[in-house]
Amino acid sequence: MELRHLRYFVTVAEELHFGRAAARLNMAQPPLSQQIRKLEEELGFPLFSRSKQHVELTEAGKVFLEEARSALARVEQAREAAEKASRGQTGRLVIGFVGSATYHIVPLLQQYRLRFPTVELKLHQMKSGSQLQALHEKSIHLGIVRASIHSPYLNSELLMREPFMAVLPEAHPLAGRPSLSVRDLEDEPFILSPRQNGSTYHDAVIHLCYKAGFSPNVALEAPEILTVVAFVAEGMGVALVPASFRHQQNQGVVYRAIQEAAVLETAFIWRKDEKSPALHEFLKLGQAFGG
Repeated sequence: MELRHLRYFVTVAEELHFGRAAARLNMAQPPLSQQIRKLEEELGFPLFSRSKQHVELTEAGKVFLEEARSALARVEQAREAAEKASRGQTGRLVIGFVGSATYHIVPLLQQYRLRFPTVELKLHQMKSGSQLQALHEKSIHLGIVRASIHSPYLNSELLMREPFMAVLPEAHPLAGRPSLSVRDLEDEPFILSPRQNGSTYHDAVIHLCYKAGFSPNVALEAPEILTVVAFVAEGMGVALVPASFRHQQNQGVVYRAIQEAAVLETAFIWRKDEKSPALHEFLKLGQAFGG
């Protein structure tokens, strides 16, 4: 039994006239009558009671009509669901991200949810190394890291670049300046996240200080940049952070531009063999967002 046989049967059952049913189906009447006969032979019982002037459903035909309509409706639902999945409109998308990229990705995630509300979106804050492992294990579809990663098994695409800013306690003597040189912070106690919590950010800060001619006095380590800023607000030191963190609106701190040209990158990484339509729609949105 084929789906077309069900459609033929339902059309004849609705018209109760083979000529009108054939016209609706854009086919000749004799082949339609032949197909209905074959369906009845396959089932082993008649679906229609026929006379020269009249066609009507048998009792078995009435029951079969309800089930045939239900089966066709389920097939159509399956087709629509599959079509949406092929367009990335349904399914599941699992994303890993480094905490320092939070402020970049929140607007992107909001846009994605608005555009694809039926996709199940799962987010996991992870170190870059953990994201690489998760991609290898196929437990995430996409990683969002703070530096492009080169691997024969991964694609990498830059999302955006952002400058560093100095964050100081509100009452700090340098807080009144509109901008600072990193060298101005040489004698200050630095607050920095430990390297094992995010080597890209950590190394970038150390490199900035080295380029300015000094090794930073790391007086305190904090697990995340948000905690770094909170400690600065308590007057425990100064820090260099990605510019997006100025949106945090912490009381007790000021953000000042630095004069050195230094940026921190945010990049997407994903497996080259990843075929998820949901992922590729997210990447398209990210390209537009980053542009």
